[in-house]
Amino acid sequence: MSSGRKLVIVESPNKVKNIAAYLGDEYVVDASVGHIRDLPTPSELPADMKKGPYGKFAVDVDNGFDAYYVVDADKKKKVAELKRALKDADELYLATDEDREGEAIAWHLYETLKPKVPVKRMVFHEITKEAIQRAANNTRDLDMQMVNAQETRRILDRLYGYEVSPVLWRKVRRGLSAGRVQSVATRMVVERERERMAFRAASYWDVEGEFEAKAGQSFVAKLSSVDGERVASGRDFGDDGVLKSKGVRHLDGAAAEKIAESTRSSHASVSAVSEKPYSRKPSAPFITSTLQQEASRKLRLGSKDTMRVAQRLYENGYITYMRTDSVTLSESAISAARQQARDLYGAEYVPDAPRRYAGKAKNAQEAHEAIRPAGDRFRTPAQVAGQLRGTEFALYELIWKRTVASQMADAKGSTASVKLTVPVESSGVAKQAEYSASGTVITFRGFLAAYEEGRDADRYSNDDSERRLPKLSEGVSLDVLRAEALGHETSPPARFTEATLVKALEERGIGRPSTYAATVGTIQDRGYVRTRGSALIPTWLAFAVTNLLETHFPSLVDYDFTASMEEGLDRIAAGDEERARWLSRFYFGDEGASAEGLRQLVDDLGEIDARGISTIPIGEGYVVRVGRYGPYVEQDVPEGVDPATGEVKDGADAQAAASATPRRASITDEIAPDEMTPAKIRELLEAADDDGRVLGQDPETGRDIVAKAGRYGPYVTEVLADEAPAADEKPKKKAAKPKPRTASLFKDMDLATIDLETALKLLSLPRVVGVVEEKKTADDGTEKTEKVEITAQNGRYGPYLKKGTDSRSLETESQLFSITLEEAEAIYAQPKQRGRAAAKPPLKEFGADPASGKPVVVKDGRFGEYVTDGETNATLRKDDDVETLTAERAFELLAEKRAKGPTTRKKAAKKSTKKTAKKTTAKTAAKKTAAKSAAKTAAKSTSKTAKKA
Repeated sequence: MSSGRKLVIVESPNKVKNIAAYLGDEYVVDASVGHIRDLPTPSELPADMKKGPYGKFAVDVDNGFDAYYVVDADKKKKVAELKRALKDADELYLATDEDREGEAIAWHLYETLKPKVPVKRMVFHEITKEAIQRAANNTRDLDMQMVNAQETRRILDRLYGYEVSPVLWRKVRRGLSAGRVQSVATRMVVERERERMAFRAASYWDVEGEFEAKAGQSFVAKLSSVDGERVASGRDFGDDGVLKSKGVRHLDGAAAEKIAESTRSSHASVSAVSEKPYSRKPSAPFITSTLQQEASRKLRLGSKDTMRVAQRLYENGYITYMRTDSVTLSESAISAARQQARDLYGAEYVPDAPRRYAGKAKNAQEAHEAIRPAGDRFRTPAQVAGQLRGTEFALYELIWKRTVASQMADAKGSTASVKLTVPVESSGVAKQAEYSASGTVITFRGFLAAYEEGRDADRYSNDDSERRLPKLSEGVSLDVLRAEALGHETSPPARFTEATLVKALEERGIGRPSTYAATVGTIQDRGYVRTRGSALIPTWLAFAVTNLLETHFPSLVDYDFTASMEEGLDRIAAGDEERARWLSRFYFGDEGASAEGLRQLVDDLGEIDARGISTIPIGEGYVVRVGRYGPYVEQDVPEGVDPATGEVKDGADAQAAASATPRRASITDEIAPDEMTPAKIRELLEAADDDGRVLGQDPETGRDIVAKAGRYGPYVTEVLADEAPAADEKPKKKAAKPKPRTASLFKDMDLATIDLETALKLLSLPRVVGVVEEKKTADDGTEKTEKVEITAQNGRYGPYLKKGTDSRSLETESQLFSITLEEAEAIYAQPKQRGRAAAKPPLKEFGADPASGKPVVVKDGRFGEYVTDGETNATLRKDDDVETLTAERAFELLAEKRAKGPTTRKKAAKKSTKKTAKKTTAKTAAKKTAAKSAAKTAAKSTSKTAKKA
């Protein structure tokens, strides 16, 4: 029986409480917790569909790219809850996010719940009382064009990944993945590293002088020209280290020193003075990409962290929707920003007319407003300081400042430039030197009073901002206080950071606001990119994958082609392109344009030189190869052979060179590609050739004990001599060779100082601490006493004791050598504690969980940190940091875990009779076929309804 209530479904559980409070008792608010269904993997398809048109992609590419969806296993419980809630409702409000993903989630909910009550699409871009109530009163229909665009993107990514990834598995390494945006982003990082590897530094010199017109009025100027020729600076050199600019003087250290010495003994005169007005406009309000960039520069937040914090601010009503590429502000937001600027800074800081910004995006696909503080009146940082802490407060303050500053007046000032002439004939290098200086003085700060945008490091930056020069006029004589020659080296192109990579992707039109953070995270999670500080460094694996894609799938990693795909999705969202026709051109090709499709690219691959694409030349006959078990360096050209010509050098043994086995050494990704020089490889090969330092002989076996540096750290081992079988003994077929004893050094040991005694102790592990008597009950119920050894061992998780199957952790590695039987028995006398150590105090404590009402804490568990309320445990994600974790994020993790329900492990089904198995299979297939037919019927019905609307 209907109760006259309205069911509102949002995406995130964290929105439920606030939205429910704003809507009142007649509304019931629930959350889908993101997507509820998706394209299944081939193994998840019903048995009768695995060999049909949906079997490969879960998409029928020959019939309009029809997609087959299934409810995710961990969402079945949630779907059942939503269906029960729908039974008691008169109306259904689909209130998912207003971007393409949100529209698609709303459509999937409609298709799955099959509502028999009126359905309304409710959209909002901020969670305030006014916005939510306004959204509930101004609903619309589902936007099927946006749904089509999202579905096209999902199918596109499925086709790309399922066709290209297997090629990587066969030719590079199993388990790798390719993606429409991730592969292009990886290529960008690899190309930047290639530029750094090819870079050759150039040295150049200049002179810096300090000059004084009147007492106390000194300023610094740099040598800009000699005898009318401009002095070369860093930007005049190419990345090959060669001077590329013409008509410039390249000074070396000797010449610069002579000019400096001559300048010190001379005097200067002002040859030119100029002054021009300075004006600077504020930056536009934040969009997703600029927020990620600025949060990286000013708050040191990664893209994922920024979006996670922004999501919480949005869900709790502090900011507007955070996935947008529109810089537009609503009229109410413009009024709020102008009024706040006027109240805080004065009327002169607000221009007469409001500022209106136009974005660069050709078709802003997401929310149609910039990221700003929520509401028609903005809360200042001081007003939210009591509710927000840490990164949440810092990000809100950043967004507030940027929004208010965007409606403030220009900064005003003047920029002065001065040129000085100094006679330097005594130097013997030139007759006359010219020094230059410039400085900007801000006379009216305007928007700078509220906010100034950060800047990324520039290779050739020369910041003279806000440097005041004294009032000077032409012909004035100046004293030289000092002059010194300064040497410089050109620097390689800077590596991408998360912020600059997002900026580069945006500038090329690759990806969209909802994908930036995910893309940057994916290329790191897949092992293609790692970080050093904030810099993104490609792994050797990324080089191999990029080599293969550039060689055999050039269009798929072409920047313009990838950007054109984004434009195609925009056209589908706008209704200007039909999804099936667009996908057909991508997959089957376009005969009219003589363009190959993805299928032809994969079918016509030809022979792929797996060794070739996994080889990265370093120079001088050295290469890095990406092997099955990881990267390694190799001397590709044997000793005695000229790497440039391939000819045997004079005096070298040609036969020995031809038959030489290449020298190899395993490497890790700790050495960045641009640091892998021929000299470094020689060092690695020499270390690999080194048989180690002989510490002495084992008195018991007479074998040499050696200390060596290995791929996984320093270790000691024994050298086994090859033992030939006796003359009367027949050789055994494929007899296993004995393995030498090996032991890693403890963390506090040094390879250079370890001695034979310590090495023998290490090789003696595991050590028998002693034998104890244990009472055990036999099968017949009688008790008997057995002797059991207690051993001290070093394992993957640290040192421990072992008695039968009972293990107890030790505190330090040194205890392995020193612990006595009595001490071991005392440890075993204590009750066994779960995990390696005694229960630790919580790492962090929060208040009561909104759902359970129980206190929430962060604990350190066996598999990492997790949050718990005593009933539900949720592991912290990769980007969650205990220090910066907020109560809201902890509650969110617990809510997500509860929504998923308990983890169930599939048990292996016992084999029954053939007859029963066939019957069960037939029933299952029939059910799934019926479900599929029902889903297709519903889809057609929805499609028709949408078209009529």
